[in-house]
This record gives sequence, structure tokens and C-alpha cells, in this order.
Amino acid sequence: MDAVVVGLDIGSASTKAVVLKDSQIVGYAILSTGFNPQYSGIRAIGEACEKAGINPKDVVYTVATGYGRINAPFANSRVTEITCHAKGAFFTNNRARTVIDVGGQDSKVISIDEKGRVVDFQMNDRCAAGTGRFLEVMMRTLDMNYEEMSQAVINSENPSKISNMCTVFAESEVISLLAKGERRENIAAGLCHSISERIATMVKRIGLKEEVIMTGGVAKNRGIVKLLENKLNTKISVPKEPQIIGALGAALEAKEAILKIKQS
Repeated sequence: MDAVVVGLDIGSASTKAVVLKDSQIVGYAILSTGFNPQYSGIRAIGEACEKAGINPKDVVYTVATGYGRINAPFANSRVTEITCHAKGAFFTNNRARTVIDVGGQDSKVISIDEKGRVVDFQMNDRCAAGTGRFLEVMMRTLDMNYEEMSQAVINSENPSKISNMCTVFAESEVISLLAKGERRENIAAGLCHSISERIATMVKRIGLKEEVIMTGGVAKNRGIVKLLENKLNTKISVPKEPQIIGALGAALEAKEAILKIKQS
């Protein structure tokens, strides 16, 4: 029987934990990171273990990833998020060769080989434009949720032209468009078009390899996924729970670490 291992992904906006047993996901949790990444990590592991019906004391190995991995001193090891997202995405779909991950405050495009190893990557972590945080601000300004924003892409016949992708300036632009009587659906569609164009540019820069898989919270926006498919002229698969892929990759790293220990 496989040992119980945990993957922990402490992101800027949310913290995710995945419990693996017998190479199967038996529990996971997604929590807001808040102001204390270490505490959110401990809580996420506890909640994931509770859902799995496992005592946290029975966890043999924990790997932490994400920007907040340094705030997890209780983890056995720490691995970069590029490696973990590639490994988690490949586990979900072993035909995937391009991974698009759009998280709370960064965007990543990762090229992987037939064994799921990282070949190349592009990362935008200096600007929140087009990320989950950007979308949250825009949805709050438009008083819309993810589903409504997705539907706007489908229903809008005249998407607004959004010239700014900086969160602060884009919010001001959206408020100005609303004041001029522009329809919310058109503004939302315009924002999604701008976001998808930004992501598509990153993909083209690294070189598109099929199949493509999209992970991270923004992958839940079906409108953006559809626009990306059109811009890249390819089908994009989205995991059932796209937010936990980094944590899943970290759990797989933990499983491999256990195997190495047994073989040494």
C-alpha cells in the first residue's frame, strides 16, 4: 500500500492541499491564503485530510510549492511551482504538451515533453493584468460573477475596447464606460478578449504544442477558455478542479521522494 502524502500549493490568493493515497486523490482543500500563509497551509492540510478521512499524523511526506512555500517549515521539501504544475497537469492528461496556468497574481505557460518534464516556460509575475486578482476586481466593479462574465462573452455582439490592462487603470476605464451607458455584458466581453489576447501572446512566444491544458482559477471562466481556443486555433482541456493542479504536482513529488527513500 502506498504511503499517504500531501502536496501543498500556497499561492498569493489561495492555498490548496491535495492528499494522495494509492496514487489516488482522496481529499483536497482550497482556502483563501489571507495574511498568514503558514497558518493557511496548516488549515488546508487539515481540511484536506479531514475530507479524506485521514489523520494528519499519518501523512508520511509533504511537499510545498507556490510563492508561499518558504512559509511552510513543516513541509519535508519545497519544489518550484513550474515543476509542480507541469507534473500535475501531465498526471491529469498525459497527452498534454502545453500547460497554461493563470493564478491569482501570475500567469505561466509551460512546454512539457512526452514524460511530463519541463522543456521551456514563460512566466509573468510582475503584473497582475489578466490574472485572477485582475478578474476579481473587474467582476466586483461590474457586479458580476464568473458565470455571468462567461456568458457575456457568448452573448455580447459588440465587446467594448479595453485599452488598459493595468488593474488600477482598467478599473477606472470600466467605471468610465459604465458612466457613459456602456452595457455591462459588452464591457465584460471586452475584458475577456483582452485577457485571452495577453495569454495567447505568451503561448505563441513559447511555441504552441498540442494538446493544451489550462489550469488555475481563471480556467473556470469558460468564456476566456473559448476565446483562447479561437485565438490559438486548438482545443483546450480543463481539469475538473483546475485550481488544485499545482498541489497535485507537489503531492506527486512527495510520492516520488518516498520511493527514492525506500530504494536508497
